[in-house]
Amino acid sequence: MPAPQDGPWLDDAAGRLIRPYTVSNGRTRPTATLDLLSQVMATGQPPQAPLGPEHSQALGLCEGPTSVAEIAAHLRLPAVVTKVLLSDLVDCGAVTARAPRFHHTPTDRSLLEAVLDGLRRRL
Repeated sequence: MPAPQDGPWLDDAAGRLIRPYTVSNGRTRPTATLDLLSQVMATGQPPQAPLGPEHSQALGLCEGPTSVAEIAAHLRLPAVVTKVLLSDLVDCGAVTARAPRFHHTPTDRSLLEAVLDGLRRRL
């Protein structure tokens, strides 16, 4: 009899045994607006409703500001599923989310030309 696993059910050959859509209860749209670069962070407040183990894992990754993409990678879940889980945590007050900051300064043309030149040399 195999030993119970603490993490998600995995099979070496098949991968994850629980399909991602079951983790998000079939939902594909998060209620909160989250970008892959959005920073999420735990508020210290316990979730208002009981949540699944993936929610708890995601919450554990939010001790400091962490991007949605990084959390998805750690959870080994698709980004859209991770966004649904994190939006659940935002909705219940367990995490806050901040949109990524984009600097509206144009990229230096000489830098782009140097990168293009380097790429051409590698081909």
